[in-house]
Amino acid sequence: MASSFREWPWPLQALLYVGVAVILVLAGLYVPGSPLTTIRAQLESAQSDLKPLEAEVQGLRVYKQRRAELQSEMDALQKQLATLQTIVPEEKQADQFILMVQRSALSSGVAIRSLTAKPVVQKPYYFEMPFDVQADGPYYSVLDFFSRLGRLSRIINVGDLKLESFKSGVKFHMSPGTSVTGNFTMTTFYTNPADQAAAPAGPTRKK
Repeated sequence: MASSFREWPWPLQALLYVGVAVILVLAGLYVPGSPLTTIRAQLESAQSDLKPLEAEVQGLRVYKQRRAELQSEMDALQKQLATLQTIVPEEKQADQFILMVQRSALSSGVAIRSLTAKPVVQKPYYFEMPFDVQADGPYYSVLDFFSRLGRLSRIINVGDLKLESFKSGVKFHMSPGTSVTGNFTMTTFYTNPADQAAAPAGPTRKK
């Protein structure tokens, strides 16, 4: 005589429930056209699209790490450029240069008697701006003057140096202790081709 499902022992009821649930899940997963099958296909498609994106993101992470390094290198290069522009400026800046030289001479106790600009000389990557200079003062003051020129922010080359002992009867008023007079060519540099000049860079200055 058949008995109702409710009269079955509870372990059998539980086993039956589990079996029905498994059947429903399997049917949902593998029966074509079921919602679970559609969702699973969409998930697999999304995962396949995600893989190249993850690879691309990984590549972009490398550029993100390099960005900080490149920014640091760029800042260092900017500082180097600013330093180089001080040493070899883009413009002539002749007035500032002459003032720098005059201050160095005064600080050393040297008198600059004349400073004559010569024609600018064009080189492949820069321009030379030379001056003929006549100066006098005590011997060690003259040495200190040349030392100060070497410490200025701009590059200065001194050439054609001719030093002579002080001779009495000169028309200039000499400072006490003056022992030598000298003539030399002093050259500085700049880079801007717009400042190229075929004529002398400026008038003669005399004291």
